[in-house]
Amino acid sequence: MFHVKLSRPARRATLVVHVAASACWLGLTLGLLALGITATTTGSAATMEASVRAMKTFADWLLLPLAFLTLLSGLVLSLGTPWGLARHRWVFTKFWLTLATITATVFALRPGVGAAVTAVSAGEPLPDPGDVLFGPIVSLSAYLFMTVISVLKPWGLTRRGQRMRTGARKPVDVETARQTA
Repeated sequence: MFHVKLSRPARRATLVVHVAASACWLGLTLGLLALGITATTTGSAATMEASVRAMKTFADWLLLPLAFLTLLSGLVLSLGTPWGLARHRWVFTKFWLTLATITATVFALRPGVGAAVTAVSAGEPLPDPGDVLFGPIVSLSAYLFMTVISVLKPWGLTRRGQRMRTGARKPVDVETARQTA
């Protein structure tokens, strides 16, 4: 498996980028949820339109760059440190949840917000309030879960991680070591 050990400064810099991007992604999603709640509960057409337009701006310009920065920095950390991508269940879980939330952003959240803006701009009510609420609720739940497992690091090693650890602990044959030295 491809593995390059990051130097300490590179690891620290990448970790800062990863934590900052992840925190921004979490905060942006919380903001989207606040805007979605405002859009679905307000009695004012102007406030509803302003809320969904703000959601569209954030979804179009910030969500995917932050998502991909989080994914990329996480991959660099996993491949450049002993944590590995598939050695620990919590790292592997975060990787797949990140891919799932990026996919949901592209194929559900952004189109839903776009449809809401189109409808509200035409003077119609929200076609489906879930379009502006469901995505941020699911995303926020996923990001909070990923934050918790990043801190607690539960579940131990994957099968691959167990095999790698067992392989690293094999006793050294003294005679073979002397012959190859």
